[in-house]
Amino acid sequence: MLLRVWKRSHLLTAPITAPRLARLPSQARRPTLFFSSFGGATMSEKKRKAPTAAGGKEPSAKQPKLEKAEKAAGWLQSLVKQQREDKKDSKFNEKRQRFLTDTKKIKQGSEGVLYWMQRDQRVQDNWALIRAQQLAAKEELPLHVCFCLVVPKSELSTLRHYAFLLKGLQEVAKDCKQLNIQFHLLRGAPGEVLPGFVSDRALGAVVTDFSPLREPQQWLNDVKKKLSKDIPLIQVDAHNIVPCWVASPKLEYSARTIRGKITNLLPEFLTDFPPVEKHQHAATRTAKPVDWDQTLASLDVDRTVGEPQWAKPGSEAGMAMLESFIDVRLKLFATQRNDPNMAALSQLSPWIRFGQLSAQRVALQVRRCGKNASESVAAFIEELVVRRELTDNFCFYNEKYDKVEGAYEWAQKTLKDHAKDKREFIYTQEQLEKAQTHDKLWNGAQYQMVVEGKMHGFLRMYWAKKILEWTRSPEEALSTALYLNDRYELDGQDPNGFVGCMWSICGIHDQGWAERPVFGKIRYMNYKGCLRKFKVAQFERKYCPKKA
Repeated sequence: MLLRVWKRSHLLTAPITAPRLARLPSQARRPTLFFSSFGGATMSEKKRKAPTAAGGKEPSAKQPKLEKAEKAAGWLQSLVKQQREDKKDSKFNEKRQRFLTDTKKIKQGSEGVLYWMQRDQRVQDNWALIRAQQLAAKEELPLHVCFCLVVPKSELSTLRHYAFLLKGLQEVAKDCKQLNIQFHLLRGAPGEVLPGFVSDRALGAVVTDFSPLREPQQWLNDVKKKLSKDIPLIQVDAHNIVPCWVASPKLEYSARTIRGKITNLLPEFLTDFPPVEKHQHAATRTAKPVDWDQTLASLDVDRTVGEPQWAKPGSEAGMAMLESFIDVRLKLFATQRNDPNMAALSQLSPWIRFGQLSAQRVALQVRRCGKNASESVAAFIEELVVRRELTDNFCFYNEKYDKVEGAYEWAQKTLKDHAKDKREFIYTQEQLEKAQTHDKLWNGAQYQMVVEGKMHGFLRMYWAKKILEWTRSPEEALSTALYLNDRYELDGQDPNGFVGCMWSICGIHDQGWAERPVFGKIRYMNYKGCLRKFKVAQFERKYCPKKA
């Protein structure tokens, strides 16, 4: 759901190493929650001098193209395209993949290779699709991409999420067509539709991407069981910079315990992408055209949760948002990301959550283009890389990532000890959903989430902790927070959201604090603390519903 390098500018062009990360400012090592806006969630009160604007220097002799391109909108897209071309002969790091079947060779006599797209819904900067194309090219076979569209009957299935998903996939299909890659939209659970599709098309290998969440893991198991035993099933972590299973083989306790493991591996994994190129081997059977408008109209989703105007779906729009962050907001990130009244966050989380934008691409470009905002770059990279990948670690190695039972023993005990403490206010889920509490700041944050599909990172912590304070039990609090987050946040139903709520309510990746009623030893936040942080009245005037 939400998105720290050093004071030395040379870091931005040099590989990140563990010793350098150890010298991060103290604020960068504080607990962070809800990385969905990529920033705005640190707890430090320390104030810093604002860095100079990115790109403020005179262009160097070695970078005339970059500085020239920055003068017009779309400079980043052009720059990235050239960077891919420059690295077209880059090798694929096989540590990014793992075989889920005993069979490792492509079936002889097959008619293509399939990339089963799930979490990473983009063509370029996608290690899973890059790998699939390399395999297909080596065997001189056509390349296919498919996406299995599943719409559960749930209050979490909203127009907000599925419109963003389908419109992003529409761009994927267009890009595939231009590259002579067949894109297929399959309707139904992967275990029911994908094995038969592979058999019918005589496809010789399946490459897929990685998600640590329960449902995609189940889909993967279902497909594996039904897939022909002579078809290799290969998983590539195209979402994390350091593959989740490489970064750590176990559940990590906190950012402190995983930071060194990730940063030691960044020189190996934080590399440029080769391009996905026009495929040289055409398919004899082409994909069925998709009527995207009709498909969206046919979905049984809750249309009362509508599309927000500020976030246009697709990789192109995600790259444009990254460009605006580098040009305008990055210079403010270090000092103003905890102020909900300031536009200092990247706002990239929806595109990263849907895989329409690669976090690795974001990290590469922010480091290269933020040479005059090194403190901001440091803070941002900490949250984009270490904190975000920590959330995948938690969900991958903890089956109860969305339950109180998934919390540390000390947290479970303190929550149980204080579960029956008297609450000054008790609200139902309906009252919370409608922003009907006594707290105007909380109401404003909830209202912004419902209307815009986003909430500032700092307020997301406050918002979730108040739910713990205002409901009858920790279990009810966690369930309510996850429901509201996953229903309304455009970047909901993601590891960052699960860990964000677990951090706020169950102390995950945090430590015990001074004991108090209701919270026990869980970190506490209150309205007075927010008053010290930013102009609360200004935020309330803008977002608090008048009838609340």
